[in-house]
Amino acid sequence: MKCIIHRRAEFSASHRYWLPELSESENIERFGPCTNTPGHGHNYVLYVSMEGELDEYGMVLNLSDVKQVIKREVTSQLNFAHLNDVWEEFQTILPTTEAIAQAIWHRLAPHLPITNIQVFEHPELWADYEGNSMSAYLTISTHFSAAHRLALPHLTLEQNSEIYGKCARVHGHGHNYHLEVTIQGDIDARTGMLADLVAFQNAVNEVVVEPFDHTFLNYDIPYFAEVVPTAENIVVHIRDLLDAPIRSIGARLHKVKLIESPNNSAEVYGLPLKEAAVKYQQEPATARV
Repeated sequence: MKCIIHRRAEFSASHRYWLPELSESENIERFGPCTNTPGHGHNYVLYVSMEGELDEYGMVLNLSDVKQVIKREVTSQLNFAHLNDVWEEFQTILPTTEAIAQAIWHRLAPHLPITNIQVFEHPELWADYEGNSMSAYLTISTHFSAAHRLALPHLTLEQNSEIYGKCARVHGHGHNYHLEVTIQGDIDARTGMLADLVAFQNAVNEVVVEPFDHTFLNYDIPYFAEVVPTAENIVVHIRDLLDAPIRSIGARLHKVKLIESPNNSAEVYGLPLKEAAVKYQQEPATARV
C-alpha cells in the first residue's frame, strides 16, 4: 500500500531581487524594496512530501535518514546564507519562493521519492513545486471581516431556522474570514517568478478584500442579495471574481480556500481553461476587472 509522508525543515536566509541587465530605476520599479542592498531575510519553512510503499516496519522511509538527506542537500547549505550566492542556480535566476522550491526539488529528487516541495517564505506567502518542468504554484493568504445571514427569502424564519439553525437569525452574525488564493504558471527563467507578486496581491485586494471587508454580505454585495452567503457560495463567487484578473497577470487561478472559522472551511478549484474562456467571452466588458 502506498502512502505519502511529509517532513518539515527550516532555514533562515537572505536574498535580493536585482537584475544587472536592468537599470537601477527599472529594478526598483519592478521589484520595489526587494532591491535594497544587501538584501533582506526570511525564516523559511520547508515541507518535503514523499510517496512510497509501506515496509514491514510500517514506514515509507526512515525519517532519521530523510532528515539527514534534507540537512545535507539543503538546509546546511542554505541556513544563514545569502541565497543569490550560495547555489549556482541563483546566478541565473532570482531566488523567489517558487524558484527556491524548484531548486530544492532538483537537489532532493536524486535521493528521495518526492512528490511535492512546499516553501513558506512567511505565513502569508508560499510556493509548491511538483517536478513539472517550469510549472509551479504560488499562494497568498489574506483576510477580511464580514457579517452574513443564512436564509432563503421565500421561507419563514422558522423554516430557515430548521435549515440553517442560529445562522438564520434576523440580524446575522460575523466572521473573520481567512482567504487563501493559489495561482499556477510557469516560472520565468530569469526573474524566478510565475507572476508579478505585487500584481497578484493587488488583484486579490481590489477584487475581494476591499469590496468584502467590513460589509454585511447579504446587503452590501449585490450577488448575495439573491444567493445565500454560505462559505461554499462565497468561495465560488470569489473564484469567479478572480478568474479574469489572475489571467490578466499571466497566471491561472488554481484554487481558492475560504476559512470561515477554525471548524469550517470550503475550497474550490479554478475553472477549466475552456469553461473559463467561454465564461469570460459571455461576461459584459464592465464585469472584467
